[in-house]
Amino acid sequence: MTRTPLRLLPGLRVLPRSADAVQVGTDPRWAVVLDGLDPHEAAMWCAVEDGTDLDALVRSRGPAAQATLAALHAAGLVRPDPHRADLVRGPTAADAAAWTLLRADASGESVVTARATAVVGVVGLGPTGAGIARLLATSGVGTLLLDDDAPVRSRDVAAGAHRWSDVGVPRAAALRRALRDVAPEVRVDRDAEPDVVVVVERDAADPARAALLLSARVPHLSVVVRTADAVVGPCVRPGADPCLRCLDLHRADVDPAWPRVLAAVTGRTDRTATPACEPTGEVGLLAATCAALAAAQVLTMLAGAVPTLCGATAEVAVPDLVPRLRAWAPHPDCGCAAPPEPDPAPRT
Repeated sequence: MTRTPLRLLPGLRVLPRSADAVQVGTDPRWAVVLDGLDPHEAAMWCAVEDGTDLDALVRSRGPAAQATLAALHAAGLVRPDPHRADLVRGPTAADAAAWTLLRADASGESVVTARATAVVGVVGLGPTGAGIARLLATSGVGTLLLDDDAPVRSRDVAAGAHRWSDVGVPRAAALRRALRDVAPEVRVDRDAEPDVVVVVERDAADPARAALLLSARVPHLSVVVRTADAVVGPCVRPGADPCLRCLDLHRADVDPAWPRVLAAVTGRTDRTATPACEPTGEVGLLAATCAALAAAQVLTMLAGAVPTLCGATAEVAVPDLVPRLRAWAPHPDCGCAAPPEPDPAPRT
């Protein structure tokens, strides 16, 4: 029978702490310290690299080295040789390595390869929305449904979202061409049911659009861009998390005039066509920051994990751009988390 060697999880380093101690990894979520080692064994472990066959390494070192390997195995930092047919290579290999460390079953490669079958919608393709789409495409998401018929404008180009040659072209059409350059394998011209939808809007989230997504039970993430700040979240898994109506009801509890303000903001017919100004400089960095936060939430959801922004928002403001988390609870008057009513029993 062919022996399957054990190797350290990808990306881990073994670092010296003292003559008789080493540290495996630097991230406090999984780093471990091994002490009480023979100095020769400590030096041996510090020489371990990615791909080292640990079984072969410790076989001639006696019971002590084998006990150390068993301790690493118990800590979840080693696994059988990962060189399988689905091993991820190229730009997303680092993602696979990170998810391998994050998941108890060390199945980071499967997390990344599964993105190829995922379908994500992005509505609103100004600098923030275009940035989200690019990040998802280069992360290996297989299909992107792009929605924004507003024309590319010079400020979109200045913010790096589109090209000068695309000025006047509908944003969705321009971005489809651009994505084929950075991620040729991404599909951007097909109809499909989305796994997640990201909606980028100006000043406030449209309650009607949010209600449609909720009723269709489509997981969705709201991104609201304003003049000098933005709100990323909440991420809504219908039936499990507070929805956008919950947030509006909470705001109305504090400010009774909020429903009237919201109606005035979302009632503008040019809201999608003229998103918040996102030029270069600090406000351009705001778009990039929000795009990264939003894309990370989507990829977390696609991996089957619970995004941080389920039941929360990240408020990002110029000039420091440091996200500030705010938790939200379901509103008692909304009922979005209530289980569906059972079908009435047929009459006999």
